[in-house]
Amino acid sequence: MHEGALSGRTALVTGASRGIGAATALELARLGAHVILTARTAGGLEEVEEAIFAAGGSATIAPLDLTENDSIARLGEAISGRWTALDVLVLNAATLGTLSAVPVIDFKEFAKVLTLNVTAQAALLAAFDPLLKAAEHARVIGITSAVGRTARAYWGVYGASKAAFENLLLTYGEEVANLSGVRVGIVDPGATRTKMRARAFPGEDPETVKAPEVVAQRIAALAASGFEAGHFERVTG
Repeated sequence: MHEGALSGRTALVTGASRGIGAATALELARLGAHVILTARTAGGLEEVEEAIFAAGGSATIAPLDLTENDSIARLGEAISGRWTALDVLVLNAATLGTLSAVPVIDFKEFAKVLTLNVTAQAALLAAFDPLLKAAEHARVIGITSAVGRTARAYWGVYGASKAAFENLLLTYGEEVANLSGVRVGIVDPGATRTKMRARAFPGEDPETVKAPEVVAQRIAALAASGFEAGHFERVTG
């Protein structure tokens, strides 16, 4: 693998065992970054790690459940023990929950969705804030959904979590923009061939929507070229 635009940089991708997260990790590695992969599924992470190695890249896997007590703090300590800065943070991990009308929401499940999609994201920002600020030009990219900005019937649980996630992320971006080189942006992948998409649209032909690699290329390009604070874009390719 040739030296790329991210050579010598360190990146962390959550939800990296499959879909957009896995494709993004591969693309960041292709551009030269050392990629730290995290997800609950160790087997999936190992497959992505092997693919990165096979292409001549470098990666480290860190299997963990982001919703477990202190798991994110422990991850932050482990990474800060090995690296002095974090150049790219891609917040991709999320859960869909069950599509349902608002009056019949399962509140136990709602709490679980909010824990991963919002609370864990705040914990990730807290854990990696020092390492991001230690980088010269750190980039934080959050993966969102159109339902976070435009309400859609039966998508209230996921949509509310993404609206909160976006606000949280952009607030952090406002806080750090004038104090550091950290820049925060949001990417809406649009319709993409993932397991989450298949769950939400079971009758859809997956070949009619774009591959995760299309989104990954755009995320990696943003990480490499940089962007203005508060950047938002929807991937339409």
